[in-house]
Amino acid sequence: MRNTTMKTKYNIYKVMLLSTAFATVSCQEFLSEQLPQGTLSEEQALDSKNTEKMIVSAYAGLTTIEDINASFSLWNYDVRSDDAYKGGANEGDGDVFHKCETGNGILPSDWNINGGDGIWQRLYNYISRTNTALALLDEADLNTFPKKATRIAEMKFLRAYGHFQLKRLFGNIPFVMDENMLTEDYYKISNTQYTDDEAWGVIADQLEEAYADLPEVQEDKGRPTKAACAALLAKVYLYKAYRKTEGRNTFSGTVDRSDLDKVLEYTDPAIYANNSLASDFHNNFRPETEFENGPEALWSIQYSYNDGSVNGNRNYGCALMAPNVETKDPSKPTTVGGHDFYKPSRNLVNAFRTNSEGLPELEDFNRVNYDPQMHNADPRLFLTVGMPGFPFMFNEDFMQEKSWARNANGLYGYNVTLKQNVDQKFVKEESYIKKCGWCWATSMNRVVLRLADVKLMRAEAFAQLGQDGEAISLVNEIRRRAAASTGMMDGYPRKYGVRFKCSEYTDNSNALAKVKFERRLELAMEAERFFDLVRWGDAKAVLDKFYAGETNTTIYQNSSFVENKLEYMPIPFNEMQNAKGLYKQNPGY
Repeated sequence: MRNTTMKTKYNIYKVMLLSTAFATVSCQEFLSEQLPQGTLSEEQALDSKNTEKMIVSAYAGLTTIEDINASFSLWNYDVRSDDAYKGGANEGDGDVFHKCETGNGILPSDWNINGGDGIWQRLYNYISRTNTALALLDEADLNTFPKKATRIAEMKFLRAYGHFQLKRLFGNIPFVMDENMLTEDYYKISNTQYTDDEAWGVIADQLEEAYADLPEVQEDKGRPTKAACAALLAKVYLYKAYRKTEGRNTFSGTVDRSDLDKVLEYTDPAIYANNSLASDFHNNFRPETEFENGPEALWSIQYSYNDGSVNGNRNYGCALMAPNVETKDPSKPTTVGGHDFYKPSRNLVNAFRTNSEGLPELEDFNRVNYDPQMHNADPRLFLTVGMPGFPFMFNEDFMQEKSWARNANGLYGYNVTLKQNVDQKFVKEESYIKKCGWCWATSMNRVVLRLADVKLMRAEAFAQLGQDGEAISLVNEIRRRAAASTGMMDGYPRKYGVRFKCSEYTDNSNALAKVKFERRLELAMEAERFFDLVRWGDAKAVLDKFYAGETNTTIYQNSSFVENKLEYMPIPFNEMQNAKGLYKQNPGY
């Protein structure tokens, strides 16, 4: 039976598909055949071509709805962790994110979360696209749309992913899981409709439904597979396992065994038979087509490569790359770059130092600053952090200098993130980095879910269940790969005095602490750290110690982590107003 409100439901704006989620399809193909403008008739709504275009629009939302100030990778919000400084020119450059990194003065009216430019509305706009696609799919005829079940599963996956990101950011959120919902019904949903445990359960249920109908292999890169869905399910159940104190944002100390069993179920190696760890850690963060969508990548946001469009990753190209520096040697390409944001902290660099046995110093890693000539290091340090005195992106034509920092006084240090950067040699080739409107952009995909994360989630579940041997075995898999990831730094020991040493653990003691530390090293600068600290209930202890140890900068002079407040951002002011008392503001705001 067809929905009688169809015409109202499809009163949508003209979708400008300036990007596509699939690297195999040119954006230009979609620009020539956009969705009709204004209200869709029932006949148009049931047209399978329009349905497929709306599905692509949902995927495209992952790149076109976000903004460098509201990145769906949430790197802007990882500056709340001990991994990264905000960076930029000074404290006022991206001032709202300065508030985030210090925990001081965050307001519900701040532009990064409130209004059309805010991350809240952008994520809900993205969810709206998935719902519109699902509404069209509900009416699709199997005879003309044989992949209906698969496409519905894809949209449920994307919708669940949007809610997952919102929940990690804001805690109490309204769930827009009904594709038939009218616009006016949005503010009739309470953001406290569910308890914390129930809310995670709603997301898990959506993903369970998606998992049942997703294929093991997708023809188009960028569409989720069964393995990608399992990885996100495992992550949701891991967050769900750490139960909150009733009425508070804080971890209660109880980790639910049944949820951990679900983590183990969805991290079962059999699910990931088509995947494997990349032979070199760095291969996960390279723009070249032979490395993107590699064996470790379970689901990645796709960016176009040489398709004539402007679908570039501006977050990587504009905001995070090394700042503009011109070389005087005409034989060398001119560097381009961005605004020097999201800079690795000194604390993170020190975490990669290893002892004489090649193991991390779990407790005392920050007692001295890492010195390449004096200390051993995990090779992942030089694949995660760019430091002065070393080749930028392993290109000896570009030796990184302190003068590259936008803040000349070293307010944010002189390190840069490497996972989001590309070799400057690609500037002249105009292949993987190019001018994109007013800024530069790269074609490098953003890996959202990768196998190493799955293995570490499995290790964490094992450690919490007391199966320490299984946990350490998985950690050692990750460390074994890390030790072998020196291909890009083959000459570093000889030329720069670097001492690589990364060994496996030989005992199972202190397993949970080792898993937590390994997550930090492996996933550094991938915007997971702060959310991990909150989930574990470690945010207060870790961040207060971090603030106290940051004596090389004035950023954190008045910082302390306020429990039952700073775990989440405030519900946006506009949303509180529009909900007319139906929403509850997060504690402390």
